[in-house]
Amino acid sequence: MGPTAGISIALLIILALVVIVVIWAVAQYNGLVRLRNLVQESWRQIDVELQRRHDLIPNLVETVKGYATHERSTLDEVTEARAVAAAPGSSPAEQAQQENVLTQALGRLFAVAEAYPDLKANQSFLQLQQELTNTEDRVAAGRRFYNANVRTLNTRIETFPTNVLAGMFSFTRSEYFETVEAARQVPGVQF
Repeated sequence: MGPTAGISIALLIILALVVIVVIWAVAQYNGLVRLRNLVQESWRQIDVELQRRHDLIPNLVETVKGYATHERSTLDEVTEARAVAAAPGSSPAEQAQQENVLTQALGRLFAVAEAYPDLKANQSFLQLQQELTNTEDRVAAGRRFYNANVRTLNTRIETFPTNVLAGMFSFTRSEYFETVEAARQVPGVQF
């Protein structure tokens, strides 16, 4: 084997290594894009459920208003918190903070409702309360899915050697959506 054959083999090895690195880089880039899109898609699902929650609240407030008109400050607090939470353009962290304020206001609204037996027995109120509970369950499930996707994306962005590629193409960490769980109505047991 001559010197040109040795150079040819060395060039083929170098070319093969370059091709392998390029294939790896493309696969990693596509994986980051896929994860970023999955995070965005899972956020959109949370957004849909939050919008449903926001749409239920005015009906709930109107139902309570019919029974508890002198609880105006609580009703106004819920309405104001809903308006802030329903405003577009918030990041996941900001949205979580706004939803926490709304959840606390709703908790006070349900505490007020406890003082009105006729309201607690009202079918419309009970149905709205159940729909709100179901929606909050879907938000919680969506939050878990979203946060798992964010964790996966953030881990990929932060670990070597993918972090080099992520930095080159401006992939950034995503925010978690962390809310306070809504207080659940627990039926009382009478003895």
